Amino acid sequence: MFSSKTNLQSAQVTRMSEAQVKSVPSIISVDLKVQGNLSSNGEIQVDGNVEGDINCKALIVGTKGSVSGEVIAQTVRIHGAIKGQVKAKSVFLASTAQMSGDIEHESLAIEPGAFMEGHCKRTPAEAPKVAKPEPVTVKPTVQTQDVEAMPRAAAS
Repeated sequence: MFSSKTNLQSAQVTRMSEAQVKSVPSIISVDLKVQGNLSSNGEIQVDGNVEGDINCKALIVGTKGSVSGEVIAQTVRIHGAIKGQVKAKSVFLASTAQMSGDIEHESLAIEPGAFMEGHCKRTPAEAPKVAKPEPVTVKPTVQTQDVEAMPRAAAS
């Protein structure tokens, strides 16, 4: 009897704490240097130095931050430096950005003053799936002759 309420309350607290954890970004502070790959389902903010690949939902590279490696994310905001390939739906280069590498994107914005050396390739957004139209069949109609238009036999 009491255990069902406790389990329910425990499940609610777990869901609330998971939601809170997902909304907090992972931060690499200014004085931290990371050598290795980073992977997250949430947001990563790099104010320090990362030497390795980053795979996350959202990446923000601060003005003093730098990344050397491949970046794969939904959104990327660059205020600092990246050396390597970036693959993201949305990429923003601030006026302080130093980007050396290729960018694959759906959306790209570059502020005046940003440094960009590399190729930019736009990838098409996924087209909505449309059902294939079914072929239309037309049944031939039998043509009837107009009775009044037919010649009448002469009445005698």
